[in-house]
Amino acid sequence: MITTEKKAAAIKSTQVHKDDTGGSSAQVAILTDRIKELTEHLKVNKHDFMARRGLLQMVGKRRRLLRYIAKRNSQQYLDLIQKLGIRR
Repeated sequence: MITTEKKAAAIKSTQVHKDDTGGSSAQVAILTDRIKELTEHLKVNKHDFMARRGLLQMVGKRRRLLRYIAKRNSQQYLDLIQKLGIRR
């Protein structure tokens, strides 16, 4: 599970304005942190198939959000994937 502090840090690093807590870029940052933690869990627990299913769902959701951001503002998309270290 992602801690409250890590979640707040992820939101703060991708905020568009000071009240932005649930924007699409903030959601992508939170999902990226959760995906990283779950990936580490699956390296140890190879047969945890429910966690693998959850991981695939999160990756799909993040991909849809990134597609939405790319359609609306391509420069924001490029900045976000570079900041989070996501492949294009």
